[in-house]
Amino acid sequence: MSRQIWWAHRIPAWYDNDGNIFVADSLEEAQAQAGEGIKLRQDDDVLDTWFSSALWPFSTLGWPEQTPQLSRFYPTNVLVTGFDIIFFWVARMIMFGLKFAGDVPFKDIYITGLIKDGQGQKMSKSKGNVLDPIDLIDGISLDQLLTKRTQGMMQPKMADKIKKQTKGEFPDGIPAFGTDALRFTFAALASFGRDIKFDLKRVEGYRNFCNKLWNASRFVLMKLEGATIDTNATLSTSDQWILSRLQETKVNVEKHLKDYRLDLMSHELYEFIWHDYCDWYLELSKPLLTDDVTRAGTQATLLKVLNEILTLSHPIIPFITEEIYTQCQTLTDGENESLMTQAYPKIEQDLVSTQAEEEIKWLQGFILGIRQIRGEMNIPPSKPLPCFVQNINTKDQHCLDTHASILLSLAKLESIEQLSNTDEAPESATALVGDMKVLIPLAGLIDKDQEAVRLNKEIEKLNKHRAQFAGKLSNEKFISGAPEAVVNKEKEKLASVESAIADLSSQLEKIANL
Repeated sequence: MSRQIWWAHRIPAWYDNDGNIFVADSLEEAQAQAGEGIKLRQDDDVLDTWFSSALWPFSTLGWPEQTPQLSRFYPTNVLVTGFDIIFFWVARMIMFGLKFAGDVPFKDIYITGLIKDGQGQKMSKSKGNVLDPIDLIDGISLDQLLTKRTQGMMQPKMADKIKKQTKGEFPDGIPAFGTDALRFTFAALASFGRDIKFDLKRVEGYRNFCNKLWNASRFVLMKLEGATIDTNATLSTSDQWILSRLQETKVNVEKHLKDYRLDLMSHELYEFIWHDYCDWYLELSKPLLTDDVTRAGTQATLLKVLNEILTLSHPIIPFITEEIYTQCQTLTDGENESLMTQAYPKIEQDLVSTQAEEEIKWLQGFILGIRQIRGEMNIPPSKPLPCFVQNINTKDQHCLDTHASILLSLAKLESIEQLSNTDEAPESATALVGDMKVLIPLAGLIDKDQEAVRLNKEIEKLNKHRAQFAGKLSNEKFISGAPEAVVNKEKEKLASVESAIADLSSQLEKIANL
């Protein structure tokens, strides 16, 4: 049936009433071959569709005429295609390009994998597992999805099975994820593999990423409203750190884009935007914005980094970045030009600061150590804690003197006191930042009896898991019969459980000594 679809080139063959064939470029030429008075009819079919597709790179540009478009756009740089049509289409375009246009039609070929469903099955209408991108963007109800997946089926008897499968997989239909979240998902999945398992959870995760970026922009716009941005203001260590991290991100993004590693490019942007900028720098900026000395530098840095984030991310998530960029122009008296016309950010080597990166890494280690103690000891995140530090070197002292106010604010500490190496520390939960000890005295912070009961319950639960894993690994039949990867996985589970039990037992011992 597809041979009668009228979008390709009709076969240039004509027949007379006796079945004689006349192949020619036109009816006039065929008629000349057949002779006057002979009635001819052209073949109803079209040439192989790949014949027409092979002409696509130059036939769309006005060929065989030497048009301005042909001279400008042929050959192009990159062809994006699936691995399954390399011979059918790619090879033919190259051969036709060399024959008719005098050059190969493209310099690089970016070969994508085949997107399959979450179970690794090829998507097809007969299986009822096709996901329409529009439904992922706009959302679709369960009833609409059932209708869509079962209408016009070549095997109607499969309808009930497909309905059951769809209800199990999408009981509430598919929510709206938006175009940017779907684009980011496809970019993140673009690894150098032949098969891509499409997981709806990934789309949900990247929708959350887009929301994170949007909320970050709300924070920046709110904090900078009415401010005069001074691009020459003195920068704090935190400002220098995020600008230095931004340069490393630019280097990696540029490299991955050049190498066609869209998956690595997406990961690089995700890590920088979510963790460095949103989780850390925005939090670091809060106390800096309340200080007259650091405010101007932090305001300029917040806006500069956000603008460059938007430009770096624009090729992947164009809609949300365009909207945020337009709103940011109100802070700088910009001309409201579209983000798509802006130059890609250049790497500014003079903004790379090893010292700032080392200091903020130290700061992060301190804060994460306090947060870990809170989590392990079940101490509320908002409760101010006294803190002692011991075994301090020159770097530790510099960082404590420089960043004390940020530590008190972000780690929610009421004080930081230094102990000499000979001082006896109170019974404390301990975190290490390099060789420096960070101590949180536990007396009066927790209900000993209640915490002991909680820890014993956790240990009891973990002991059951340990017995289960250990029993499996002591079974010779399992060890000899299971694949090595499965056995190693069970060993990893056992080691993880034993490590958790050791940690909880250590906490229990500390509590008993209070």
